[in-house]
Amino acid sequence: MVVPDKTIFIQAVNFIVTIFVLNVLLIKPIREIIRKRKGLMADQLEKIEGFNADAESKVADYEIQLTAARKEASDIRSAMKDEGTAEEQKLMSVAGEEASGTIQAARAEIKAEVKGAMTQLTKDVEKFAEAATGKILGQA
Repeated sequence: MVVPDKTIFIQAVNFIVTIFVLNVLLIKPIREIIRKRKGLMADQLEKIEGFNADAESKVADYEIQLTAARKEASDIRSAMKDEGTAEEQKLMSVAGEEASGTIQAARAEIKAEVKGAMTQLTKDVEKFAEAATGKILGQA
């Protein structure tokens, strides 16, 4: 059994002094280091979250710009296609008119040749008739 005597007070004082010295030399500095690390971690986490939010906003802006560029390209392609179709119609119309003119000129030329041939045949019909009649009658 422990018998309390006057050394118990000395040990109590010694214990209190040791706790005070340990608190000053070890516990407070360690708590300060832990507090600084928590602050640093919170600051780093805040920076990371800010970076992620910035990256997300940049990606969203990129997507918006990409969509706008695709729409603009589609509009340009559509306009060029419409312009090409109009040019094609114009060229086809000109070619049709040229072909029509060529056909009409050919028909007129054929008509003139037929008329010339008919005229020539009309002139020669009397000769042919006389020659045929002469052959039929035996006068050749």
